[in-house]
Amino acid sequence: MAAPADQRIAVPIDDPNADTEWNDILRKHGVIPEKPPSPTPMIEEAILEGRRLAHENRLEGKELDELDALEDEEDEAFLEQYRQKRMQELNKLTKKSIHGAVYPISKPEYSREVTEASNNGPVFVNLTASLGTNVESRVLSELWKQAAKEYGDIKFCEIRADKAIENYPDRNCPTILVYKNGDIVKQIVTLVTVGGVRMSMIEIDDLLVEVGAVGEKDMRVVKRKRDVEDAKEEQLMGKGIKSGNLRHATAVDDDDDEDWD
Repeated sequence: MAAPADQRIAVPIDDPNADTEWNDILRKHGVIPEKPPSPTPMIEEAILEGRRLAHENRLEGKELDELDALEDEEDEAFLEQYRQKRMQELNKLTKKSIHGAVYPISKPEYSREVTEASNNGPVFVNLTASLGTNVESRVLSELWKQAAKEYGDIKFCEIRADKAIENYPDRNCPTILVYKNGDIVKQIVTLVTVGGVRMSMIEIDDLLVEVGAVGEKDMRVVKRKRDVEDAKEEQLMGKGIKSGNLRHATAVDDDDDEDWD
């Protein structure tokens, strides 16, 4: 039989992470491990940093007329700095906007208009379906037109898939091909991974950023994301007002019911 000093004693532990005097004693004697540091300070620091960056970048993506509307709210020097920055960006885009529309191409033109042209900048190709019943193909063609108009500095091309690649199946359409420096750097077969028939310019923006055609701080990308976030906030506020009206109406109905009792 072991001596009393050698016997292990079962020490009651309700919650090893609780801040109790008993747990402090157990930690001191190595019965339970030290309590890990609280993540709260790190979380609070991250929140503060996020707020600081959001405040610093609150004017990112705003158009010149939007900046003018903020004259009474923002420091004039700070606004003027952003005006100059925005005008420089607009002038730069205007000089680079040499396209502005989708290029319909044929197979003999493909090498020159796509492969070779990609040495001067990324080229985006939409391989369309041969049948007009392909809804995804029609959706992408409309987005292609909008993207080409907004991103005049980027080349967007379109060709029927079976004209570019013999016997290319319609079920794989639309197919997006992105060329850079003569090579395909991105391929998307159908829109299933990018929203399907609900694909929007947000997904187009994400694709452009992913392949390096534009930066994530490009004013067009920033503005669209901000507009989407604002629309979501308005929608949520609208739902809140509606639900509030519903609760008010229900309360009124209940009062009316009580009057009839």
